[in-house]
Amino acid sequence: MRKDPTAVCFGEILYDVFPESERIGGAPLNVASRLSGLGISTEMISKVGDDEKGEKLISYLKSKNIKTENIAKDTNHATGVVNVTLSAGGSATYEIAHPVAWDKIEISEAMKTAVKKADAFIFGSLICRDEVSRSTLLKLLPEAKYRIFDINLRPPYYEKEVLINLMNQADFIKFNDDELFEIGEMLGSPYNSLEQNLEYLSEKTNTATICVTKGRHGAVLLKEGKHYYNSGFKVKVKDTVGAGDSFLASLIAGLLKKEDAQSSLDFACAVGALVAGREGANPEISTQKINKFIFP
Repeated sequence: MRKDPTAVCFGEILYDVFPESERIGGAPLNVASRLSGLGISTEMISKVGDDEKGEKLISYLKSKNIKTENIAKDTNHATGVVNVTLSAGGSATYEIAHPVAWDKIEISEAMKTAVKKADAFIFGSLICRDEVSRSTLLKLLPEAKYRIFDINLRPPYYEKEVLINLMNQADFIKFNDDELFEIGEMLGSPYNSLEQNLEYLSEKTNTATICVTKGRHGAVLLKEGKHYYNSGFKVKVKDTVGAGDSFLASLIAGLLKKEDAQSSLDFACAVGALVAGREGANPEISTQKINKFIFP
């Protein structure tokens, strides 16, 4: 009997502060939330402040059946907040408070054990802006069976050398199209097309699986030398916050369950579109609704 897949997400958990409201967020938390909703046994490694926001974040994760044993409390730094501004088209820009609790995640043996046991270890680039959390991530990476790197470029919080190091250690990298071209140029790519840059970065970083999201135009997945395409789904965008995170989680869930790569990509693109069509990063969307959206 095959055991259910497991995943550990490492990194920022925080509150997105909009002009009218506050919402729970952070890319790794958003990924964890969607993974758990899709039947993947998921754990979160992070840190919150010893404050009301931190308590609410832990309660939220528990309500989503996400393990929280490796979320520490910090008495010196507050729970993270991000001020979010939305354009008329729903695109988001972020002002990220620093330093906050999730910048100061310190390594423990329990974290190493959790990462070692999991089928997938998911992490992003933003967590590396502070030396403490970056050092912890670098110590956890050798423990992981399968490393999934979610590039999440938030100026000014990234450095070329750190990105290259993480890409070289990853088994799977996810970019959006702007990030793909920026990092391709950073690594000396002579190419202008998306596919050529995809191939270039796969070869340059020795990463067999790379996915690039293209907003409303879908995504491209390179897996073991083969390209898979989805051209996107029509949806009226409310806000794009968390859409890429739900996309990634849905794709990971499909691949961890050994489902067909094309159908996993189609499902992930549909989930990303549905999230963009609703407010907030983590709206609840049933599998039935997703399938009806794909096959009306």
